[in-house]
Amino acid sequence: MRIGILTGGGDVPGLNACIKAVVYHATDAGAEIIGIRRGWAGLLEYNIDAPEQSRKLTLPLSKANTRTVDRTGGTFLHTSRTNPAAVEKKEIPAYLRMPEHGLLEEKEPVNFTLHVLKVIEHLKLDVLISIGGDDTQSYSLRLHKEGVPIIAIPKTMDNDVYGTDYCIGFSTAVTRSVDFITALRTVAGSHERIAVVELFGRNSGETSLISAYLAGVDRAIISEVPFDPDKLARFLWEDKQRNPSNYAIMTISEGAQMIGGNVVEYGQQDAYGHRKLGGIGALTEEAIKEILGVRTVYQKVAYLMRSGEPDALDRMVAISFANLATDLALKKDYGKMVALREGKYTTLPIETLTQGVKRVDIDELYDVENYKPKVTRVLNKPMFLY
Repeated sequence: MRIGILTGGGDVPGLNACIKAVVYHATDAGAEIIGIRRGWAGLLEYNIDAPEQSRKLTLPLSKANTRTVDRTGGTFLHTSRTNPAAVEKKEIPAYLRMPEHGLLEEKEPVNFTLHVLKVIEHLKLDVLISIGGDDTQSYSLRLHKEGVPIIAIPKTMDNDVYGTDYCIGFSTAVTRSVDFITALRTVAGSHERIAVVELFGRNSGETSLISAYLAGVDRAIISEVPFDPDKLARFLWEDKQRNPSNYAIMTISEGAQMIGGNVVEYGQQDAYGHRKLGGIGALTEEAIKEILGVRTVYQKVAYLMRSGEPDALDRMVAISFANLATDLALKKDYGKMVALREGKYTTLPIETLTQGVKRVDIDELYDVENYKPKVTRVLNKPMFLY
């Protein structure tokens, strides 16, 4: 059996541990593993007519060349946000711009999936394991519908892939956030300020909520609930007055928005239609300063949340997801996504990820009126609270 593996979307800690575990398990079972570099871009940019030139887009994987990769974060196979189903003509690989392909004269969108299917066949892949978030896995589903044997492993530090309670990268992102919040108390307390900490979280505010819950911050703003800056400022002023050290601290998701406002975006759209988020924390800080007339601290944690090596929990889930996915591949049980449900490892049809939207359970976990985590009833809840 010849297994292909790739990582797509944003990098998170745990990807390398996942890749290594697949390689070790599959190799022991007599399978061959081919790493695809740069996510879906590796298949899109592969030139079947010039395999020697395209060799850099694939990497045969073995125990020898993956032995130490789990000691570092990110993905040594590299990643991209390329979506072959939504590539614009300006993004067409150079070799596909040749006149014989006729792509530049097409009036209708080009079906690059046909090219991807040919590359998968050319590489003689019996099954493809894709590690990524809902955007990456949406294209996995597309390939599944085209008849490609595929298995999905969910990863995203936002923990927002529908169908699984946990995605690779979430624990480390929260751990990093809690560490930075705790460290920032030194500055906020020393200067008696209100600190605003902006965390990643486009559509789901789970990183802000759980980080705030674990770090014991005063207020938490999440993507799902628009907030009133005047009300928030009043709360923070009261928090500051109650604190013997005369400071207050809050978290806010990058995808949050004020009541009547919009999500702060900038830059060009990526291959999945997303523009960069960021800046709501700075706007909130300015609003607090203007409303209260106090000095503040603003810290955007951003990429530091997903930098460095994975923590123990992300290592465990990454390795376990890898072994489960490899078992599916070896049994030829394709079209599945591995998952955690109520603390138990399981598998689901890959279509599951499109059957709903995973967001914070506001009724159970968030105090909408007071902008606080509300995690009081944990009896019989799974460890990840979902």
